Amino acid sequence: MADEPEDMKKSAVGHLPFPDYSRPVFQVPEDNRSRILDKLTRIYGQAQGRAAYTEIERLMRVYYAHKRPEQIAAEKSCHPEARFSEKDIILITYGDMIQGENRAPLAQLCRFAETYLSDTFNTIHILPFFPYSSDRGFAIKDFERVDPALGGWSHLARIKGRFNLMVDLVLNHVSSEHRWFQAFLNANPVYTDFFIAFPDEDAIPADQLKKIVRPRTSKLLSTFDALDGQKAVWTTFSRDQIDLNYKYWPVLSRMIRLLLFYVRHGADVIRLDAVTYLWKQLGTACVHLDENHLVVKLFRDILDTVAPHVALITETNVPHSENISYFGSGRDEAQMVYNFALPPLLLYTFLAGSAEKLTDWARGLEKISDTATFFNFMDSHDGIGLPGAREILNNEEIEWMVQTVKDRGGLVSYKDTGDGTTSAYELNITCYSALDDNRREASEEIKIKRYLALRSIPLVLAGVPGIYIHGLLGSQNAVAAVEADGVARSVNRETLHAESLQEELRGRNTTRAKIFYAFSELIAKRRHEPAFHPNSAQQVLNLSEKIFAVIRTTGEKSGSLICLTNVTETPLETALALSAAGLPGLSLTASFTDIVSHTAYKAKDGILSLSLAPYTLLWLKPD
Repeated sequence: MADEPEDMKKSAVGHLPFPDYSRPVFQVPEDNRSRILDKLTRIYGQAQGRAAYTEIERLMRVYYAHKRPEQIAAEKSCHPEARFSEKDIILITYGDMIQGENRAPLAQLCRFAETYLSDTFNTIHILPFFPYSSDRGFAIKDFERVDPALGGWSHLARIKGRFNLMVDLVLNHVSSEHRWFQAFLNANPVYTDFFIAFPDEDAIPADQLKKIVRPRTSKLLSTFDALDGQKAVWTTFSRDQIDLNYKYWPVLSRMIRLLLFYVRHGADVIRLDAVTYLWKQLGTACVHLDENHLVVKLFRDILDTVAPHVALITETNVPHSENISYFGSGRDEAQMVYNFALPPLLLYTFLAGSAEKLTDWARGLEKISDTATFFNFMDSHDGIGLPGAREILNNEEIEWMVQTVKDRGGLVSYKDTGDGTTSAYELNITCYSALDDNRREASEEIKIKRYLALRSIPLVLAGVPGIYIHGLLGSQNAVAAVEADGVARSVNRETLHAESLQEELRGRNTTRAKIFYAFSELIAKRRHEPAFHPNSAQQVLNLSEKIFAVIRTTGEKSGSLICLTNVTETPLETALALSAAGLPGLSLTASFTDIVSHTAYKAKDGILSLSLAPYTLLWLKPD
């Protein structure tokens, strides 16, 4: 395979058709070289590890030769500790989620973002935008082309001109139509070891099969006809998604090449999709193996060497204690980890009208490091995953939440437990519909307040907020989409017509417009407060079962915020002792302003007394 595809000539990082080898050849610093080589030899042994290093160093040099001089200068001044700030807010969307009649979908997305998002978001995560065969983009047929139905690299370059880019590296599997797998079926010896093959679907002993953690109910092995006979290949997610064999080091080198390819196209954040399942070893659960973590750390070392401005985020929908393991030491693995426990805990909190579980969990969160932080999200293109809450909510609480979602028009996806049964894996419902009990009368004002109260909590917790486009717009269940394709996840993947959406937002009197502008205003306020920096201190208070309370502070009086959220439909009275808040320099009669409503408050004898209307949120800043 050629190193540089033709379409790189029109990349988002410049128009250099060929690498510039007139500048001095890039030399990998010795410390970086040692770290990379050490990981490769731990994974593959001395001989193969050294061979892999030689190829990977070549890839780093090729990448460096394609960088523009201004990029090199900018990266030399990059400080990892300053990688994230309170201004970082990430929008999550598919490339074709907003469509117009006369523009490519990516051009339409860019126009929408430039018009409506410039003051609120600085990064756009465009979910896989490559040609695909299934799973809404995650069964990729070609990693290096933009799906022509969406547009081209030039459209991504325009988005990159105004926003940072977050791009998926789908590294666990390829589409069954991908050229690598087709070459494997054609008995091309170059690709013989690219995939994990068995003689038949019963080749894995039952006792070993039970140990393997599955995110789906489909078969683990899928049979295909090949030139040299039938092959039963490993398929974690579906028959159309063929797992790669990372025990064969050329597979890893191909993925490193793609990693750098996306960085050259302007990626600032790389999402490592389904990294949980990367390394397979029979006799184990085939998740979170040491080799998984070594691969992520290897990617970090490579990017720290040649693209230190780029951050890695791991997508691992697993129990919280396992999820946070992908931070490593806090300085050597992912810079961000999806906070998978947060969405189900937030939903449970507002369904139950109790912040007790959320408070207990959040009080145990600790600062990771100055270079790593949580990715705080509520909903996503998939749904609301449940594994992250399994250590926090008991089975009865989860089953109650599952039934409530079903009652509100949602669907549920299941996984194989390994013992012949299944368990709920994911809630497929929009966030707005999950909160909306149509059997009870509630005013539009209360519904919107409740929705914004829930959505505000990821904004105040330490980390970088991620907001799915349908969450930003307060979308309701797309029932017709599910009826059309039979896919449960389509309930939260509705394609929006650009002109109709703009008309709704222009009117400002629709539910969607009211949510969008109020939510956008909260985001804009957050971006101007240093207390919301990911590295600012966080103290979660146990004020009341019905109030979620957190204090964020930079260590200075002017850089502090007390954030309170009433998670119920009941008016509440509460009192906060300033001595317990731990804020510097406050007098016993300190004054505060709620930066959301601009209401003034004053403490008396060191006590701040507050009234919270239903679903009210307060962001109190010392005057």
